[in-house]
Formats: sequence, structure tokens, C-alpha cells
Amino acid sequence: MFFASALFFTSCEKDPFQGGTDTGILPEKFSVDIPDAISQDVTLKKSLAVDTLKGNHVYSHLRFFIRVGESAGEIVEGIIRAISVYDIDRIKTLSYESAEDGRIKNVVVVEAPEYEDQLWDYGLTLTDAESEVNEDGGKGLQIFWNENPRAGVALLKPYNINRKDDALLGEAMFRVDYSEAGEFGYDAHMIVSIADLPAIDPLLEPFAMNAMKMFVGKKADKVDVYGNSSHPNAKLLTTTTGYNWAFVASAETGRDVAAAEVGLPLSTLDATGREVLLEEYSIKHVFTNEVLTVWSNASQERLNAWLTNTEAPGYFDGNGFVQGGTMPGEAYTEVSERLLGLSPYNPKSIANLEILFN
Repeated sequence: MFFASALFFTSCEKDPFQGGTDTGILPEKFSVDIPDAISQDVTLKKSLAVDTLKGNHVYSHLRFFIRVGESAGEIVEGIIRAISVYDIDRIKTLSYESAEDGRIKNVVVVEAPEYEDQLWDYGLTLTDAESEVNEDGGKGLQIFWNENPRAGVALLKPYNINRKDDALLGEAMFRVDYSEAGEFGYDAHMIVSIADLPAIDPLLEPFAMNAMKMFVGKKADKVDVYGNSSHPNAKLLTTTTGYNWAFVASAETGRDVAAAEVGLPLSTLDATGREVLLEEYSIKHVFTNEVLTVWSNASQERLNAWLTNTEAPGYFDGNGFVQGGTMPGEAYTEVSERLLGLSPYNPKSIANLEILFN
């Protein structure tokens, strides 16, 4: 496996929360769907294993990272559906035995809670009963939400949700902000944050991710994505270690076309703006510097071989990465133009990301 740090998302390959769609007062929707052209299913993760990273691999990995973020919202929705079988249509407190790990979980639903200086319609806290004496209070899930317009924040610690299948995740935390209020000019958007993924032996998983933050906005049939994933042990050709996949992408839901730009700044870089993150640290520039550092007298032929498909943007269809630099056809015009208005987050802020329960 190439990215063991994301194994917890394999639970999305099957739906353990089958049932009705009536969730009572609980929010029925808590994620934005991302077109397959730019979001690769985790069942294909083994195909990402490569001996030497090339431009097309950088773009291909991006689809997997985006899928990891997308899955976080889906997991929150799955847990909501699971809890909804207890007919949460009012303020209540309940306990149940989890079908996943056989442990008792406590659920408390309250009205008008305050979180991050905002008053919400409802709040829900789910805890692992035996762990409530621990420092984290045994909290596995907290949701704060409004009904109209639909919006909310979900905080998730998988270890306290499913002690059996997610035991290796330890202190990993996830946050999903979701809104249909149009704050950023989209019909709906979500912001996925992931922090404190467990360390993986770099000899086994050199590109393992320890944190990420990703924005996804949907407007009509267009979906824009931008963000960063942090890879503390990642190396290219030199001994330089610790890279950040800084990315922007745009796709259409009606047809399998997508475009993306990727920068490879160091995870310690304290900077913002696409001019730095996507141009100064573009795949082509970073690869050029790496090759010339190792082979200072490299021929143009050798350099060109390393730089294949490092041009931006990268283009995708339903089968994945197509090519870099040259637009495959007019169908990609609009998604390419939309990239110019998008920019990733500060890499250092992602490497130091912290997520806490209320």
C-alpha cells in the first residue's frame, strides 16, 4: 500500500449505515460531491505505488488526496444516518451499543449551543462511554448545525467512534465545515481538515500524509477545489524532505473533464498566494531544481525526460490523468479558466494544523 495513513477511508467502500433517509432534526446533507475525474476512489490506491516520482504521478496522486478529503464528509453523513435510527426528532439523551466495536456510546442532543462565537440551532455530542474519563472525554463526534439555510460543523475522532477498525488512528482528528448559505458565492461548499494522522515508517510509506485542508465549492455544474496535503517524509531526488501538495482544481459534474495545478513547496514554507505556491514552486520548477542539483551537467535530453507532464495545468477525464500543459480540447476551456481564481492555503499552517473538540 502506498498511503497507509488513509486506510480508515476504506470503510467508505461499503455502506455500513444502510437504511432510510429520514434523519429527523439531524442534517441530512454534510458534504459536496466531487466529480470522479478529479477524485480517485480509494479502492485504486495500490495503483499509486511507483519507484520514481514523475510529473504524471504527482497529478495522479492529487486525485487520491482529494478523494481522501471527500470521504471525510461522507463518513460524517454515514454516522448521522446510523444515529438517525434512534428517531432523533427532538432534544434527547440516549445510549446504544455500537454494531461496529460493540462498545456503549452515549449521545446528547441540545438546542441553541454556542461554538466558535456562533449560536447554532442544535448540537450533538457522541462519546465512547468507557472513555469519558480520558483527557478527550471519550468524544468521537460533535456536530453543530442550523436547519435553514443548512450549515454546520462536524468534529470527528474515529478512534472513539470505532475502537475496533480505527484503533491505529490514535489521536487523528477530522473536521468538516458545510454550508448552503452561499458565503463564498457557491450553492454549497465544504471545508475538510485532517490533523494528527499517525506516523508511518518512511521506508514503507515515504509519501504518507499527516495533515490536509481542502475547500470544495459547487456552483451549478462546476466544482472548484483547492487546498494542501502535508507529507513530512516525502523526498524527490535530493535529501530535501517534507513536501506539501498545494493544489487547485476545477471540474464539471455533467461531463468527465477537470483541470488542476499543483505546487510542491516544502511543508515548512510560510507563504500564501498562487504566484509563490503554484508558480515559484510549480512541479516543473521543483523538478528542474532537483534534477540539476543531482546532475549539475545534465543534458537537455535527460532534463526533458524528467520534466515530462510537469507543465501546468494537468488535465483529467473519467479515466484519470490525461496530460500536462497542452489542453486536450475545447471542453476543458472553462475549467482551465476557473483555476486562475483559486489559491491553496499556507503550507506551514497545514503542517501545524490542530483540531480540537468544543
